[in-house]
Amino acid sequence: MSAVRTETAPSPATVEVVQHAFMSGAEQMRRNLYRSAFSPVIYEAKDCSVGIYDEDGQLLGQAPGLPFFLGSLSGTIQAVIAIKGKDAFTEGDIWVVNDSVVCGSHLNDVTVFMPIFVDGVLRGFSGAKAHWNDVGAKEAGYVSDSVDIYQEGLRIGPTRLWHAGVLDQQILDIMALNSRFPDALVGDLMAEVAACRTGEERFQAIVKRYSWPTVEKAIKIFFDHAEADDRRSVAEIPDGVYTASGFLDGDGINEDIPVHVVVTVTVAGDSMTVDLTGSSNQSRGSINSGIVQTKSAIQQAFKFLVNPQNPASGGAFRNLEIIVPEGSCFFPKADAAYLHYGPHLMLAMDLVVKALSDAVPERAAAGHVGDSWNVSFMNALGEPSFLAGESLSGGWGGWEGGDGESSLIHSAAGDFKNIPVETIEQRFPLRIFRHALREGSGGKGKYRGGLGIERFYEVLEDGRLSLWFERAKNPSWGLRGGEAGAPPDIYVTRPGESRMRVLKTNAMTVPKGTVLEVYTGGGGGWGDPAERSDEAIAEDARLGLA
Repeated sequence: MSAVRTETAPSPATVEVVQHAFMSGAEQMRRNLYRSAFSPVIYEAKDCSVGIYDEDGQLLGQAPGLPFFLGSLSGTIQAVIAIKGKDAFTEGDIWVVNDSVVCGSHLNDVTVFMPIFVDGVLRGFSGAKAHWNDVGAKEAGYVSDSVDIYQEGLRIGPTRLWHAGVLDQQILDIMALNSRFPDALVGDLMAEVAACRTGEERFQAIVKRYSWPTVEKAIKIFFDHAEADDRRSVAEIPDGVYTASGFLDGDGINEDIPVHVVVTVTVAGDSMTVDLTGSSNQSRGSINSGIVQTKSAIQQAFKFLVNPQNPASGGAFRNLEIIVPEGSCFFPKADAAYLHYGPHLMLAMDLVVKALSDAVPERAAAGHVGDSWNVSFMNALGEPSFLAGESLSGGWGGWEGGDGESSLIHSAAGDFKNIPVETIEQRFPLRIFRHALREGSGGKGKYRGGLGIERFYEVLEDGRLSLWFERAKNPSWGLRGGEAGAPPDIYVTRPGESRMRVLKTNAMTVPKGTVLEVYTGGGGGWGDPAERSDEAIAEDARLGLA
């Protein structure tokens, strides 16, 4: 009687190598995207992310980038699969989509992805998501006063731009025709395409080296390991129902009506539920996010507290349930304005940490950077000659064991960088004559909050200015007796006029010689300020941080 042959599982070493090979492939995608992008917002600021996924859109490997994008990339691919079906994909296809209903974010964030076939069978996807400067909104770049999605630019549903390796030039022409900067649009699109093709090459190389059966088994194993690790970590949190709430200043249209965010976290054994019920309804302004982006943000908050040192994969978040009420600012109607989809999500992420701060104080930090703090300059009239946009950094919260970091971007933006002064002054009619830490902006505590920054601009030719600065009325909070950080502030001084305080504006006229003074917020302090050590106080004074 012959023995029944059984296929052996890959060794632990092979599983580890396969998982990190996918991560390495994503890193190569990222580098190629940076190197070939047209716009500074991608190659300097790094406003993009990439990933490699299985045939169901579950994450196999990602590179450092915007965490906001990383989760929504997977969700977007899964949404397109649900809409189109897997039979819609053929070898050599490349798809593009930016519709906020599908992607969850604003129309400037464009997802490009391609199916990956091995021996004629769909085995995965590679994807990239990047911010495009202009997609044909009613104003160049950001539109801070939009009230519906139709004011925000060209809306692209899931669209096959390359079919079996052949570009549909008519579709590309339509996209370029709807941008004030068509060369930049095409250049940044092609950079994303190059990144996706790199992901395809790396995926196929991994399969060629190890064989598909071995790779398939390795994927299942490292997915299962990720789930088991998450369950162990959540099980260490005491069971209970934990709540936190907060407010945004306004939605850009109704500035006297705050946007309320409520988070309820339930821990039961090795599972967690995050419920956003009780949060504000859909905003008239653009404080709205699609369900894909909302879930991505909550997953990121979960990751802050649950195995933050472990790489994310399709096995993560299986023990996380997310409840989002339809009709809320976290799950609005299709025609809602989505331009500023981030501020309420950033607040929700911070509130998840705040809600659990008493249950697991060693894992939680005080409130930190409250917003993307967007500054955009463009030319005055007619065909735009320039568009300079930035998201600015601020202070992170103190934590049990250390001061908050100074001058970092919000955690949702992850690897996002400030654009160097030299790049801005070389490419745009702007001069930056101050870029420094904002002394005393960190909240006091046993462990001080991180400092925000000061960044001053001078406009060198007539132009327009758009601003979006949130959390001025409700700055980053302290924990366990720590004080709140300083709120953000902005002042505009136009030639011959008095200094004006402006936090949100859309396409404000700024003549040559206008000065913009920007002060970003500081992080909250942790612990009683009276317990701060004499050595730390003296060092703050020596460095001019207090």
